[in-house]
Amino acid sequence: MATHLLRNGSTFWLLKNCQRSMPFIVSRCLQLTPRLEKKIAFNLSDIGEGIREVTVKEWFVKVGDTVEQFDNLCEVQSDKASVTITSRYDGKITRIYHNIDELALVGKPLLEFEVEDAEEEDDSSSSSSSSSSSDSDAQPSPAAAAGGSSAGRHITPATPAVRRLAKEHKVNLAKVPATGKNGRVLKGDVLEYLGQVPPGTNVPHPSNTQAKLAPAATPPLTAPADRVEQLKGVRKAMLKSMMESLKIPHFAYSDEIDMSNLVKFRSQLQASAQEQGVPKLTFMPFCIKAASIALTRYPILNSSLDLASESIIYKGAHNISVAIDTPQGLVVPNIKNCQAKSIIQIAKDLNALVERGRTGSLGPADFADGTFSLSNIGVVGGTYTHPCIMAPQVAIGAMGRTKAVPRFNDKDEVVKAYIMSVSWSADHRVIDGVTMASFSNVWKQHLEQPALFLLH
Repeated sequence: MATHLLRNGSTFWLLKNCQRSMPFIVSRCLQLTPRLEKKIAFNLSDIGEGIREVTVKEWFVKVGDTVEQFDNLCEVQSDKASVTITSRYDGKITRIYHNIDELALVGKPLLEFEVEDAEEEDDSSSSSSSSSSSDSDAQPSPAAAAGGSSAGRHITPATPAVRRLAKEHKVNLAKVPATGKNGRVLKGDVLEYLGQVPPGTNVPHPSNTQAKLAPAATPPLTAPADRVEQLKGVRKAMLKSMMESLKIPHFAYSDEIDMSNLVKFRSQLQASAQEQGVPKLTFMPFCIKAASIALTRYPILNSSLDLASESIIYKGAHNISVAIDTPQGLVVPNIKNCQAKSIIQIAKDLNALVERGRTGSLGPADFADGTFSLSNIGVVGGTYTHPCIMAPQVAIGAMGRTKAVPRFNDKDEVVKAYIMSVSWSADHRVIDGVTMASFSNVWKQHLEQPALFLLH
């Protein structure tokens, strides 16, 4: 019996001829509708605050993964905050454009999706046809195989010391022939790859302290190689902000504050603060609230300068920016509406910002709309400094370390006093020295006589 398979469009016909004299028996076998596949580039959208580029910190997906809308794709770090990017599509990821720690530009592709739009197969399919179809589907195409092989992230086994050596010499460990157990790359493997030791040389492990080595000639000392590191993240943000700061004509004003009464006052409030959710009440919330009270008296320090129209914009809210040291570097988020908050509320907001800074979870909203800045350099050390104004703000203050020093009281007796220094910088285009000094005196008065806080 002879069989023939004919195709008409997307329909296959099976023709059977049992005998030469018999007519052909025609039967319909299978009708398939072609699969429609469309690849869509997923561009990095604008995340606000004028951010034009971000650093990819972590991928939650890989090539070949199938995701749905709102699934987490990756985490990126801008010069101000960390942001988690979520999917806008249902589909399969076919390409990832950036590796970890690479820069991604706003408006440019982050990854590529394959969005499938296929109709169901005809229910009249025979069992044999379904079997052959499934067999063919089970065989991946070369493109799919290539995508699958690049989807998994391979980590080469190596100790931290070997990884540090490879990083210093910009060596990809995956390219180094490994001689250690289970494919582990040893120090000697990296040195041999770099050509610093002959092939097959046994490099002793540093923990082998009992090994007796024959004395060898001391190799000539060589200077460490220079290292070039591209600015990114917080350091790149500092470059931009300081370039803007240099355009501002600064003038400085400094003073000393006797914190002795505030030391006692804070001690009396510690137990109550703990009951209200503040584990440790520091001096900083008092400094922030005192600044807000002084800004009410001298609102020009809570303004910004519009050079285009040569006008001053007075800000209604006291959004006081606070410098926080984080693993990523120094960041300056702000506490919103300090004019309407108590010292305890300010302390809670400050602690929340510090915690989010340590975990890298500060968002763009934490940095937006700051109007005045304070920096507590005293936690690190030092007394006086010359802080740089953060444009478009017009003033900033920096507090030094509070020290116990001898002082004369009203009776000319030597007493122990707790003295803190403060350094102010102001934009001399809109603020004069008298205004800055007057503001500082109001701020100082409330810190030296903390009972005045009860009036606000």
